[in-house]
Amino acid sequence: MEKIIINTEFIKLDQLLKYANAVEGGGMAKNVILDGMVRVNEEIVLQRGKKLRNGDIVKFNNEEYIISTEEK
Repeated sequence: MEKIIINTEFIKLDQLLKYANAVEGGGMAKNVILDGMVRVNEEIVLQRGKKLRNGDIVKFNNEEYIISTEEK
């Protein structure tokens, strides 16, 4: 599981996928989300603007990312 550290209250799902280099760009992020290929906390999410906060876990393409607001 890869820890993604943010220094804001939240990050949007499509932004997270781009930030983590899980997709090549915004268009690809939109497509994989709308195709139901992304899970947040074990639930399929179809909203590319879904707000992810500290402790949320994103699963995509056999990878897991956990959102963290601290460096530890």
